[in-house]
Amino acid sequence: MMTIQQPDGGAGTHPGIARLALDVYLPHLDRFFDYSIPDRLAQQVQLGCRVRARFAGRMANGFVVGLPARAEVDKLSPLDRVISPEPVLLAQQVSLLRAVADHYAGTFADVMRLAVPPRHAATEAAEQNPWPAPDARDVPGGGLTEVDDGRRFLDAVGQSRPVRAHWCALPRWRSDESGLDDWTRGFVQAVGAAVGAGHGALVIVPDVDRVRRMRDVLRAVLGPGCVAELHSELGPAARYRNYLAVSRGQARVLVGTRGASYAPVHDLGVICLWDDGDDLLSEPRAPYPHARDVAALRATQESCALLLGSYARTAEMQAWVTTGWLVPLGLAPAQTRRLAPPVRAAVDSDIDLQRDPMAAAARVPKEAFETIRTGLLSGPVLVQVPRAGYLVALSCQRCRTPVRCPTCGGPVGADRLGAGQRRLTCRWCGRSLNNWSCPVCGSRELRAPVVGSQRTAEELGRAFPSFRLVSSSAQKVVDQVGATPALVVATPGAEPRPEAGYSAAVLLDAGLMLTRADLRAAEESYRRWLTVVSLVRSGDQGGTVSVVGPAEERTVQALVRLDPAGFAERELSDRQAAGFPPAVRMVAVEADEKTLADFRSVVEWPSDAQELGPVPIADSTPGSTEQLWRLMVRIDRTMGGELIVAARRALSIRSARKRPGAVRVRVDPIELF
Repeated sequence: MMTIQQPDGGAGTHPGIARLALDVYLPHLDRFFDYSIPDRLAQQVQLGCRVRARFAGRMANGFVVGLPARAEVDKLSPLDRVISPEPVLLAQQVSLLRAVADHYAGTFADVMRLAVPPRHAATEAAEQNPWPAPDARDVPGGGLTEVDDGRRFLDAVGQSRPVRAHWCALPRWRSDESGLDDWTRGFVQAVGAAVGAGHGALVIVPDVDRVRRMRDVLRAVLGPGCVAELHSELGPAARYRNYLAVSRGQARVLVGTRGASYAPVHDLGVICLWDDGDDLLSEPRAPYPHARDVAALRATQESCALLLGSYARTAEMQAWVTTGWLVPLGLAPAQTRRLAPPVRAAVDSDIDLQRDPMAAAARVPKEAFETIRTGLLSGPVLVQVPRAGYLVALSCQRCRTPVRCPTCGGPVGADRLGAGQRRLTCRWCGRSLNNWSCPVCGSRELRAPVVGSQRTAEELGRAFPSFRLVSSSAQKVVDQVGATPALVVATPGAEPRPEAGYSAAVLLDAGLMLTRADLRAAEESYRRWLTVVSLVRSGDQGGTVSVVGPAEERTVQALVRLDPAGFAERELSDRQAAGFPPAVRMVAVEADEKTLADFRSVVEWPSDAQELGPVPIADSTPGSTEQLWRLMVRIDRTMGGELIVAARRALSIRSARKRPGAVRVRVDPIELF
């Protein structure tokens, strides 16, 4: 191999070598490439800048990730041009991107496109206004300072120690003049401790609304204009301007959604991530990384503190707590019940509905109906309904046989047409059903075991005609409600934020949420319910929560006890018994039947790996007629690295041999069924 030495700047010497990360997504070419730097570009090339080079007969964009003294090949092709000399991919990002790609059986280029926003030339050339330095001298109380070991954690962050913790925040509404939640207080305290020690801070939240809330809170405490934000709703110029402020070291505090977990915050002191159970933190593009794992990898690589917070606790968090990798922070269940609103279970039986005619009309059990009636005397009341729509499921009134579409076998619901008219429609194929009769008993009478938010709002509006009715769902989200009495019907995730807290909340059809065909159905339901509890006033202010569902179900009992840690322990125990993540490492391989068979012919799984399937699955690709198949492969957690290496090697072999067909590999997928 020929060795090319780093230039000394003299005339006629070789101008040097640039090691590039190119936007080449083929698995067998997942590495860096060396190019020579022409004399005309010698003054522009620097680490992290954008360049363009010829690769395999075409021009490819990329970044300079190294300036080595020696090349890895004998003959080097020259760089074509420097797109921008601005360094936007820093050394610590390169290490993180490589680790994420290896962890998720992806390529560096896949992760690189998630980490660096597109260039905006005008913004890059413009002179940026200076970013004010944050001032952490006026940090609010409460939050972490009220929980066991919370102060010790903040002291460790202030001492620049790489501590890691999961915090179960208190689910209650804070009614003081600051308007801060307990979790926003705790995150501000952690950021303030890092900033006070001269470090940067990164806060990751699931959605844009919480980005803006957290940004406003941090600016109110640390000073106006000192916090940068990164999320998808920013325009190209604003997004790139904020990214440049971070990469140049001007902005030391950053708040963003999942993509911000790669941002080049200088001298990082703490990473805070809220609600890792929210699926918005899981990237839908290859290699499908989860922001929780990215934050954990980054905290380890950069030796900074890590604070993961939520109202509930996922099985993944519990696994880290059990192994000692995370320290648990939070109050004991008895203390939580004393400070949070009380939660009561209401049985949704037909007998209970018959006891109160008004409650029966609104399809709400007597106890929950009384919760609504009492709550409306002092403020708004929230009613959470699992699904949007009108009558989202139907069955025979006489024999309870579910109504199914005669064409495709899909579930049938009823849509409201107005003036008391309804239309029966298949939820799968969209066909309308006329003159339906039960195939079992012949009856034409229908009942609705599952009622959507639209029908619930209609019925509750008739039961409480003197109160304002607010309906919020994914189709039309209401951001906020005032402090005056109102009846709010919302689907999970679309609950309006109350101005002064809800006086009461009712969780309808809890059993429906728990019976979904999903490994995480109980975990997700519990997380959604605790989010509702956090919007209700505490018990000493008259707040109360009623959950309508099977009172004996352990998820409902865990909600009544307000014990997220105990629930997570039992959930993790069940995963261990069943052999599902996070108790094991699992890889899901999806492709059409022929392509999957080809993949299996070249892959060499570790000897202890266990294959499950393959089985046919529904293809989510619009317009596709190809039937997809899924193969699940699991192995002991300690051997997970070998499983991922085997999957990467098989992808590389197929790529090098130019085998047809696309293969999708997911590591520890969020959805298993």
